Amino acid sequence: MNPTPQSGSPDKEPASEAQAARNTLDNTEQAETATTPQAGTATRGGVGAPEPGPSLGRLFLDNLWAANTFTVTLLSLVLAIVVGAILMIISDPEVLSTYSYITARPSDALNASWTLVSEAYANLFKGSVFDPEAFSGWLNGDNSWQAVLAPISETLTYTAPLVFTGLSVALAFRGGLFNIGAQGQATIGVVLAALAGFLLPLPPGLHLLVAVLAGALGGAIWGFIPGILKARTGAHEVIITIMLNYVATYFLTWLIVQNGVQDPTRTDAISKPVDASAQLPRLLGDNLRVHAGILIAVLATWAVAWLLNRSTLGFELRAVGANPDAARTAGISVTRTFILIMVFAGLLAGLGGSNMVLGSTASALTPLVVAQIGFDGILVALLGRVKPWGVALAALLFGALQAGGNRMQSYSGISLELVTVLQALIVIFIAAPALVKAIFQLRAARAARLQTSLAKGW
Repeated sequence: MNPTPQSGSPDKEPASEAQAARNTLDNTEQAETATTPQAGTATRGGVGAPEPGPSLGRLFLDNLWAANTFTVTLLSLVLAIVVGAILMIISDPEVLSTYSYITARPSDALNASWTLVSEAYANLFKGSVFDPEAFSGWLNGDNSWQAVLAPISETLTYTAPLVFTGLSVALAFRGGLFNIGAQGQATIGVVLAALAGFLLPLPPGLHLLVAVLAGALGGAIWGFIPGILKARTGAHEVIITIMLNYVATYFLTWLIVQNGVQDPTRTDAISKPVDASAQLPRLLGDNLRVHAGILIAVLATWAVAWLLNRSTLGFELRAVGANPDAARTAGISVTRTFILIMVFAGLLAGLGGSNMVLGSTASALTPLVVAQIGFDGILVALLGRVKPWGVALAALLFGALQAGGNRMQSYSGISLELVTVLQALIVIFIAAPALVKAIFQLRAARAARLQTSLAKGW
């Protein structure tokens, strides 16, 4: 007879089985924890301790110091400013003389250099963006509010025509054509705009509209010539537009001294003044030069952006620019597209030319009335990456350099040609991104990775 277990004595076998089951479960959980990475961690080869992934801030900083468009453009400006400062020091005899004894008294050379460069760039800023002294004078009642806005007014005045010629060159670039003829197209535009401005007796409002449209028509006609020759005969647009620049320039010089055009009260080469009814209205009063042309420039920028990105014609234009043979195979008329590209490019350049005589820059035709806005438009288009709003920002930068350069020359004694050197240096560095990457040791752009991380984060 089996003995009955005593009350309170442990049951050996069930306890052993339960303990074994618990040990097996614990071992399984430990194994899964060791082999499965947790959320938000990374392992090397699936083995080892988990490592945290890069933070969003780290990804942003890595992308910021990478060879993207924004960083390369910003660093190009920095390089141009540094090289410009060196050129200022070299071109100033007094500052340069302090370097002859730099080993004895280095502070003289450093102080003289810093004074020259800082004052020059300060005047560049004051003449183009904001003058603190004018603002203080306005608060104290010594001058009016117009003195505060004078730098911005000058910048926008120089910007307006550059927007048009920059868009002209950029539009042709997007269509696969190199429009060197913006200078000639602007010249014909300024001729027709001025003729309509002082030969047609029209009422205000209508007179201005007719004069602006006449300038646009003149540029369009001058753009149609290389367009049709390119489309029909295969003639190279660069050669044709360069030659047409000379034709337009000499036509302007000849026309000014003709009877009915030349100012009868003058003996030099200058035309009659444009009637006040055909002048673009000034936006900030008679004492400030900024006029409605800057508003038309913004509207033109929006129109070109819409044309390129939203319209069927813009798609055809970009397709022809990317690959004319493929576009022709797809049923796009390359001949028609080439003509339209140059007509629109000439129209934009003609509007830029009309701004020079209908705005506040000049009120009559002279041999130099167009200045160099056509050739500067090439630099603006390159700096703006041939994108409409980029071109507008690049034109704003060039306008600021031109407006600030006038004050820099007057107050600091720096030659105005140095501003042209700064413009050229900016374009050179932007056109050579490999040089900027090598100087600053930029990483490869990782915009796609950053955008993916941002998308996941949201």
